[in-house]
Amino acid sequence: MLKHVWRKDEKGLYLPKDKPEIVSIPKFNFFMLEGKGNPNNEAFSDAIGVLYSLSYAVKMGLKNIENYFDYTVYPLEGVWDLAEEARSLNYLDKDQLIYTIMIRQPEFVTEEIANEVINNVKIKKSHPLLERLIFSSLEEGKCIQMLHNGSYDEEPKSFSIMEEFCIQNNLKRISKVHKEIYISDARKTDPSKLKTVLRFKIEDNNK
Repeated sequence: MLKHVWRKDEKGLYLPKDKPEIVSIPKFNFFMLEGKGNPNNEAFSDAIGVLYSLSYAVKMGLKNIENYFDYTVYPLEGVWDLAEEARSLNYLDKDQLIYTIMIRQPEFVTEEIANEVINNVKIKKSHPLLERLIFSSLEEGKCIQMLHNGSYDEEPKSFSIMEEFCIQNNLKRISKVHKEIYISDARKTDPSKLKTVLRFKIEDNNK
């Protein structure tokens, strides 16, 4: 069986065009961690490290299980919201950001397998965040997405384009919660060259 490479085999989900499009996102399984605060803080970096350690433990440690297939580890994703007290501010207070960061897992990773991997990682390299780890499914449903090119601080420009697309197509953004998928590694990429998928849920405006 050929290696599953998300950049090639799931291009529509992870490498969309840099203009808005309507998509339907099915249910996928993820390792997830919830948190609050500035994503530039060390706590956020720690959480990313834990998610990747688990994801690579799945890829490298489960090759003998039934239904295993070779694949490229999926990119980091994040669902972002703001604390209630910060929503009325006319600026973004990053310390008030609420997030769930996650990495998707292949179909062969069941809850039983996920728990086994978590326990194995706890034994080899314990970390307090492993106690807060969630393995769960997420179905985003009907969304608008586009590829944002550039720094994270410039994302509002792309969101404005997406919201204008909603108006033109009689669609309504359900909430200010949104999804980001990090195609680039921010540690190694110039901010002006970052590639990030932006996505939010929508419904028809007449509902």
